[in-house]
Amino acid sequence: QVQLVESGGGLVQAGGSLRLSCAASGRTFSSNTMAWYRQAPGKQREAVVHITSGGTKIYADSVKGRFTISRDNAKNTVYLQMRRLKPEDTAVYYCALPALGYWGQGTQVTVSS
Repeated sequence: QVQLVESGGGLVQAGGSLRLSCAASGRTFSSNTMAWYRQAPGKQREAVVHITSGGTKIYADSVKGRFTISRDNAKNTVYLQMRRLKPEDTAVYYCALPALGYWGQGTQVTVSS
């Protein structure tokens, strides 16, 4: 069983920054791809970025150059640094371990214009 707990969401003005964290329990963290997804009101959940166990990062075009994912396997934690935020980044952000079907509870990010 793996539990994923996100933190770091909040309200920020356009152009600002936020850093999300996702702490994972269990011993499968370091050997698995981790990901961040988001779901805006009235829209489907979409992938934001994946990071493989080897550190390869795959970003959605909409966040390239603004968001940075990283992972600390010693702390079982994955981070999402978000810069130059836009109102269209407003969503609930979810941490996920997609291969095993584990999801966090989500954290709200709201970007005001």
